[in-house]
Amino acid sequence: MSNAITDLNYVATTCPYCGVGCGLNLVVQDGKCVGVEPYKRSPINEGKLCPKGATCWEPVHSPDRLTKPLIKKGDKFEEASWDEALDLIAKKFRETSDKFGPRSLGFQVSCRTVNEDCYAMQKWARVAFRTNNIDNCARICHGPSVAGLSLSFGSGAATNPFEDVLNSDLIVLWGSNAVEAHPLAGRRIMQAKKRGIPIIVIDPRYSATARLADTWLRFNPSTHIALANSMMYWIIKEGLEDKEFIEKRTKGFEDLKKTVEKYADVEKITGVPTEKVKEIARQYANAKNAVIIYCLGITELTTGTDNVRSMGNLSMLTGNIGRPGVGVNPLRGQNNVQGACDMGAYPNVFSGYQKCEAKEAREKMEKAWGVTGLPDWYGATLTEQINQCGDPIKAMYILGLNPVVSYPDSNHVKTSLDKLDFLVIQDIFWTESCQYADVVLPGACFAEKDGTFTSGERRINRVRKAVDAPGEAKIDYMIFSELAKKMGLKGFDWKTGEDVWNDIRACTPSMFGATYSKMEKPESVHWPCPTIEHPGTPILHKEKFAAADGLGTFFGLEYHPPAEVADAEYPYTLMTGRVIFHYHTRTQTDRCAILHYEVPESYIQINTQDAKELGIRNGEKIKVKSRRGETITKARVTDDVAPKVLYMAMHFAEGANNLTNTALDPLSKMPELKHCAVAVEKIKEA
Repeated sequence: MSNAITDLNYVATTCPYCGVGCGLNLVVQDGKCVGVEPYKRSPINEGKLCPKGATCWEPVHSPDRLTKPLIKKGDKFEEASWDEALDLIAKKFRETSDKFGPRSLGFQVSCRTVNEDCYAMQKWARVAFRTNNIDNCARICHGPSVAGLSLSFGSGAATNPFEDVLNSDLIVLWGSNAVEAHPLAGRRIMQAKKRGIPIIVIDPRYSATARLADTWLRFNPSTHIALANSMMYWIIKEGLEDKEFIEKRTKGFEDLKKTVEKYADVEKITGVPTEKVKEIARQYANAKNAVIIYCLGITELTTGTDNVRSMGNLSMLTGNIGRPGVGVNPLRGQNNVQGACDMGAYPNVFSGYQKCEAKEAREKMEKAWGVTGLPDWYGATLTEQINQCGDPIKAMYILGLNPVVSYPDSNHVKTSLDKLDFLVIQDIFWTESCQYADVVLPGACFAEKDGTFTSGERRINRVRKAVDAPGEAKIDYMIFSELAKKMGLKGFDWKTGEDVWNDIRACTPSMFGATYSKMEKPESVHWPCPTIEHPGTPILHKEKFAAADGLGTFFGLEYHPPAEVADAEYPYTLMTGRVIFHYHTRTQTDRCAILHYEVPESYIQINTQDAKELGIRNGEKIKVKSRRGETITKARVTDDVAPKVLYMAMHFAEGANNLTNTALDPLSKMPELKHCAVAVEKIKEA
């Protein structure tokens, strides 16, 4: 009899959930994933995992994985061969492009899958159809980070690594519930607290992260700019700004100074007393090394890009940029939300943020890809593509996204997808969106492919194949390779993930030096890494900013209220967010028994006073309505939210996104997922 222990194989890889990028070992026995063990050499998570990471192996062999291509015939889906499915896709997309032009196609790329898949899809779309209608779901989480940080610093990415908080003298968490949404980044905050590093949490809700804070600042939802401007007013008023840094390394200070003069007292807007604003401003300005960490509470608003630029303003005003323990760091929601953007799955850039509008960038990519005529126009963003379904967009290809649940205003999304002539969805499970497709293709999950994820700290981490994909499911970049070959396109002859990565490196200067061999080290490598000899760049903007002139830019930004505010008809403000036990639309986490047990259904937090006035008891089902739709959910009565403010997790079908607003940030096209006006009704029969 063989010793069972000798049959176990450990495959080091990267967690497929949030953007922290934790290392873990998939435990494989007889060709199946049977568990997870921590990867103790990872400097990111040091052998610790959150509940999602610890159970990430469970969905891999779920019996309801997609295993064969499906084609809709009439009202039913029938199994088809790969040749039949790919021939149909190539034919339909080519016919649509020939008849209606490159703006008639839409391509939506997942932030959940490896860099190699993201690059392959956008390359196929651009080479085959000369379109820039390519976007990824960063659009509805950190699109404003890419836009705002690029405008402020010249680079749309986090400035410092997560572990660098331990070099800080003050940590400011603004609109981030890291303990639940990014638990191993939250662990770093806990380590900092143990060392005595003070923590300020700025959040309308008393979250799990706010409970860690030395100072918790509750403010009225979506009033970030007024609060930041007031802090900056008092920093300048009291002469606490870093004059030398401002003079030598920035521009636009006078514009900022003039703007913030109007924001001495913002209590009527923010609900925060002026003395409290002064106290926080002094603490931030007087810290030797202060870091700002933010998340979707900052970005998912119609002012998202300006909110991010306000974080940039604060950091430059006090010289908190370009060294250990400082910076402005967005916590990325999905495992590869940084990478999908880096790969050029974006409507205005190629990989490495090389601008499509720049003639030299287009000529370079044309030479690398062996094509001519790449377009210079700004393509339709994710949310714009939904609005354009039917006219001008006739055909759409969605990789690893579930828009019916995760996009704002679910009813609008369903109606829009119905208007398409042809829709392809490529995924690992049948999702709520698949019923709107004409072809559904079975892809491979993270455990079934070689590739890379890029975490929120710009660290490119290896993903390693542990098991084979089920049935006839294929590795996603190989699906695009086969589609390209069926269309007679050259340059898609990849055999391995490393082949695709080397294709990326060859045309992406910021990643040329980041080889697979360099990523074998537990610490891997941070981009930019421009040469083979280069060690990578954990900290950005040390001597100069990434902008062409090397300077950071201040912006004088005015406060604007959200697109929709509470009124007599809809008297409550709804905020949305995450819970520690689930991930996005629960496609994977709800297939983990313990995670489903912890949070089996949606709920909404309602203030004790509001619940009393409405006669609502804790645990009771209630109806919540907005101008766009309604949902029935369970009430959690708590003082964690202020009166007239509600909080609901975004993970559930027929949930928060039945209510949310599609109004867009004009700069990044981010929809206002974090703020809308709703009404609450007690259900009589409850």
